[in-house]
Amino acid sequence: MDHLTVTVDGTTIALTSHTPASSIDGLPLIITLHGGTYTSAYYDVAGGPLGSFNDVACRAGFAVLSVDRSGYGGSEPLPEEENTFARQADLLDAAIDLVLADRPESGVVLVGHSIGGMVALEIAARRPRWPLVGVSVTGIGARIPSGGASEALGGLGLSGVVDLPVEQRDAVMFGPSGSFTEQAREAAHTTYAPTPFVELVLAPRWARERLASVAGQVLVPVHNALAEHDALWDSSPEALAEFVAVFGGRATAELVPGVGHSIDHHVLGATVHLRQLAFAFQCGAGAAVRA
Repeated sequence: MDHLTVTVDGTTIALTSHTPASSIDGLPLIITLHGGTYTSAYYDVAGGPLGSFNDVACRAGFAVLSVDRSGYGGSEPLPEEENTFARQADLLDAAIDLVLADRPESGVVLVGHSIGGMVALEIAARRPRWPLVGVSVTGIGARIPSGGASEALGGLGLSGVVDLPVEQRDAVMFGPSGSFTEQAREAAHTTYAPTPFVELVLAPRWARERLASVAGQVLVPVHNALAEHDALWDSSPEALAEFVAVFGGRATAELVPGVGHSIDHHVLGATVHLRQLAFAFQCGAGAAVRA
């Protein structure tokens, strides 16, 4: 595991490189983008016996590059008035371009959770010059339930950087008792981080205000997995179908039973990891055939 930083427009972005257990030619690089209230260590938390997303991916031969989004971990914050998900995408597009200049890749798949998924799709909509071949997102959908937990968080009337109570986060991030282990819950606590509050204001509005226009610009395949017990999103069959439709046939969406919002930290999280890796392999192989 190697740590590195790049600077874009005077802003430092921190990344962590995870080396695969074995080198397999042709696999795309996976770049992960964490959600709000977490650092990039989100993808290091083992929800079950197969390990974390990074464990599963590296054992399968994938190299993973984990990004700390602006204001988290080792990445510098953006001014509040500048901190939109589109602006974060601008910075990360440029940061990834700088990193890949030293390690050219045959393909890249973005994996994003929650707000990280929104930013991943914003990056894809920019049609970066580096070889993006697919995007897999969890914890986002097409609809936010009116009056739900997401609107409640965004309506707290705060500003600046906030550190939400652990109990409040747990209630939103985890599914029902038995869907996660106490060990995973405690490990997740080590990845909780203070949050630029503006993100929690923008997140409930993103699907309504940005999803359709962003989806219209995305040319690569998109995979979406939404939790059965997601406290923030509408995970009904109608909402899943709406997500697929807005991408005009370039997306798939699935309901993941027995998990809460932070799918990766649940016992069944690895079932999604394996499907994400299959998706990444398919995207990489498909791009190679088309080339």
